[in-house]
Amino acid sequence: MAEQQPGQGFRAGLLAAVPIVLGYLPIAFSFGVAAGKAGLSLPEAGMLSLVIYAGASQFLALALVTGGAPLLVAAATLVAMNLRHLLYGPALMKQAGPGAGRRFAWAWAWGLTDEVFGQALGALARGQRFSEAYMFGLGLAAYAAWVLGTLAGAWAGGGALEAWPALDAALGFMLSALFLALLLSVLNRAALPVVAAAVLATVAGTLIWSGTAGILAGMLAGALVGLGRK
Repeated sequence: MAEQQPGQGFRAGLLAAVPIVLGYLPIAFSFGVAAGKAGLSLPEAGMLSLVIYAGASQFLALALVTGGAPLLVAAATLVAMNLRHLLYGPALMKQAGPGAGRRFAWAWAWGLTDEVFGQALGALARGQRFSEAYMFGLGLAAYAAWVLGTLAGAWAGGGALEAWPALDAALGFMLSALFLALLLSVLNRAALPVVAAAVLATVAGTLIWSGTAGILAGMLAGALVGLGRK
């Protein structure tokens, strides 16, 4: 791996992940509490976050499984909700340029959640050169925060948030708010049509069909408008 410049290495990635870590810890804690309330043991709850690592989608998967939905239906729903992640790697590498290293992309791409993608894209938009070491630091910090937060919530037990119902309800919006804040850092006039198309399609799909359909519609609309502007 090429020598990294200041602000592009593993430590810089860890530091850049601090806002994501601060957002992930309470949400993952909430998921751990929900998993404990659903009857999962601490190792089971931790394994869900360790292996699936699907953010807010894990709440839906937990609700589906505990509600009696077939395992294949729950798995298919989870996959459908996270198909957008297939676009993150190519989009990031296109922004990074043809000279960007991708030797270890098979490893750091595991950590490309919505928020990690938004933070990495924002760094590139601000003129920072792409670095695989930076991506490892960014992704590992976020991953560790999600898993540790889940374990802490499961250890605290299913009733840990019952005394703060408003906080419990608010945690459901934190991931979306964090992702939006990160994307605002890279928003420019050229991106407005793409963002507008994605937002309109997401809202329409959600109102007409479901939240999952809305997410898929927004992904497709944004991608098509983006391609049409090239």
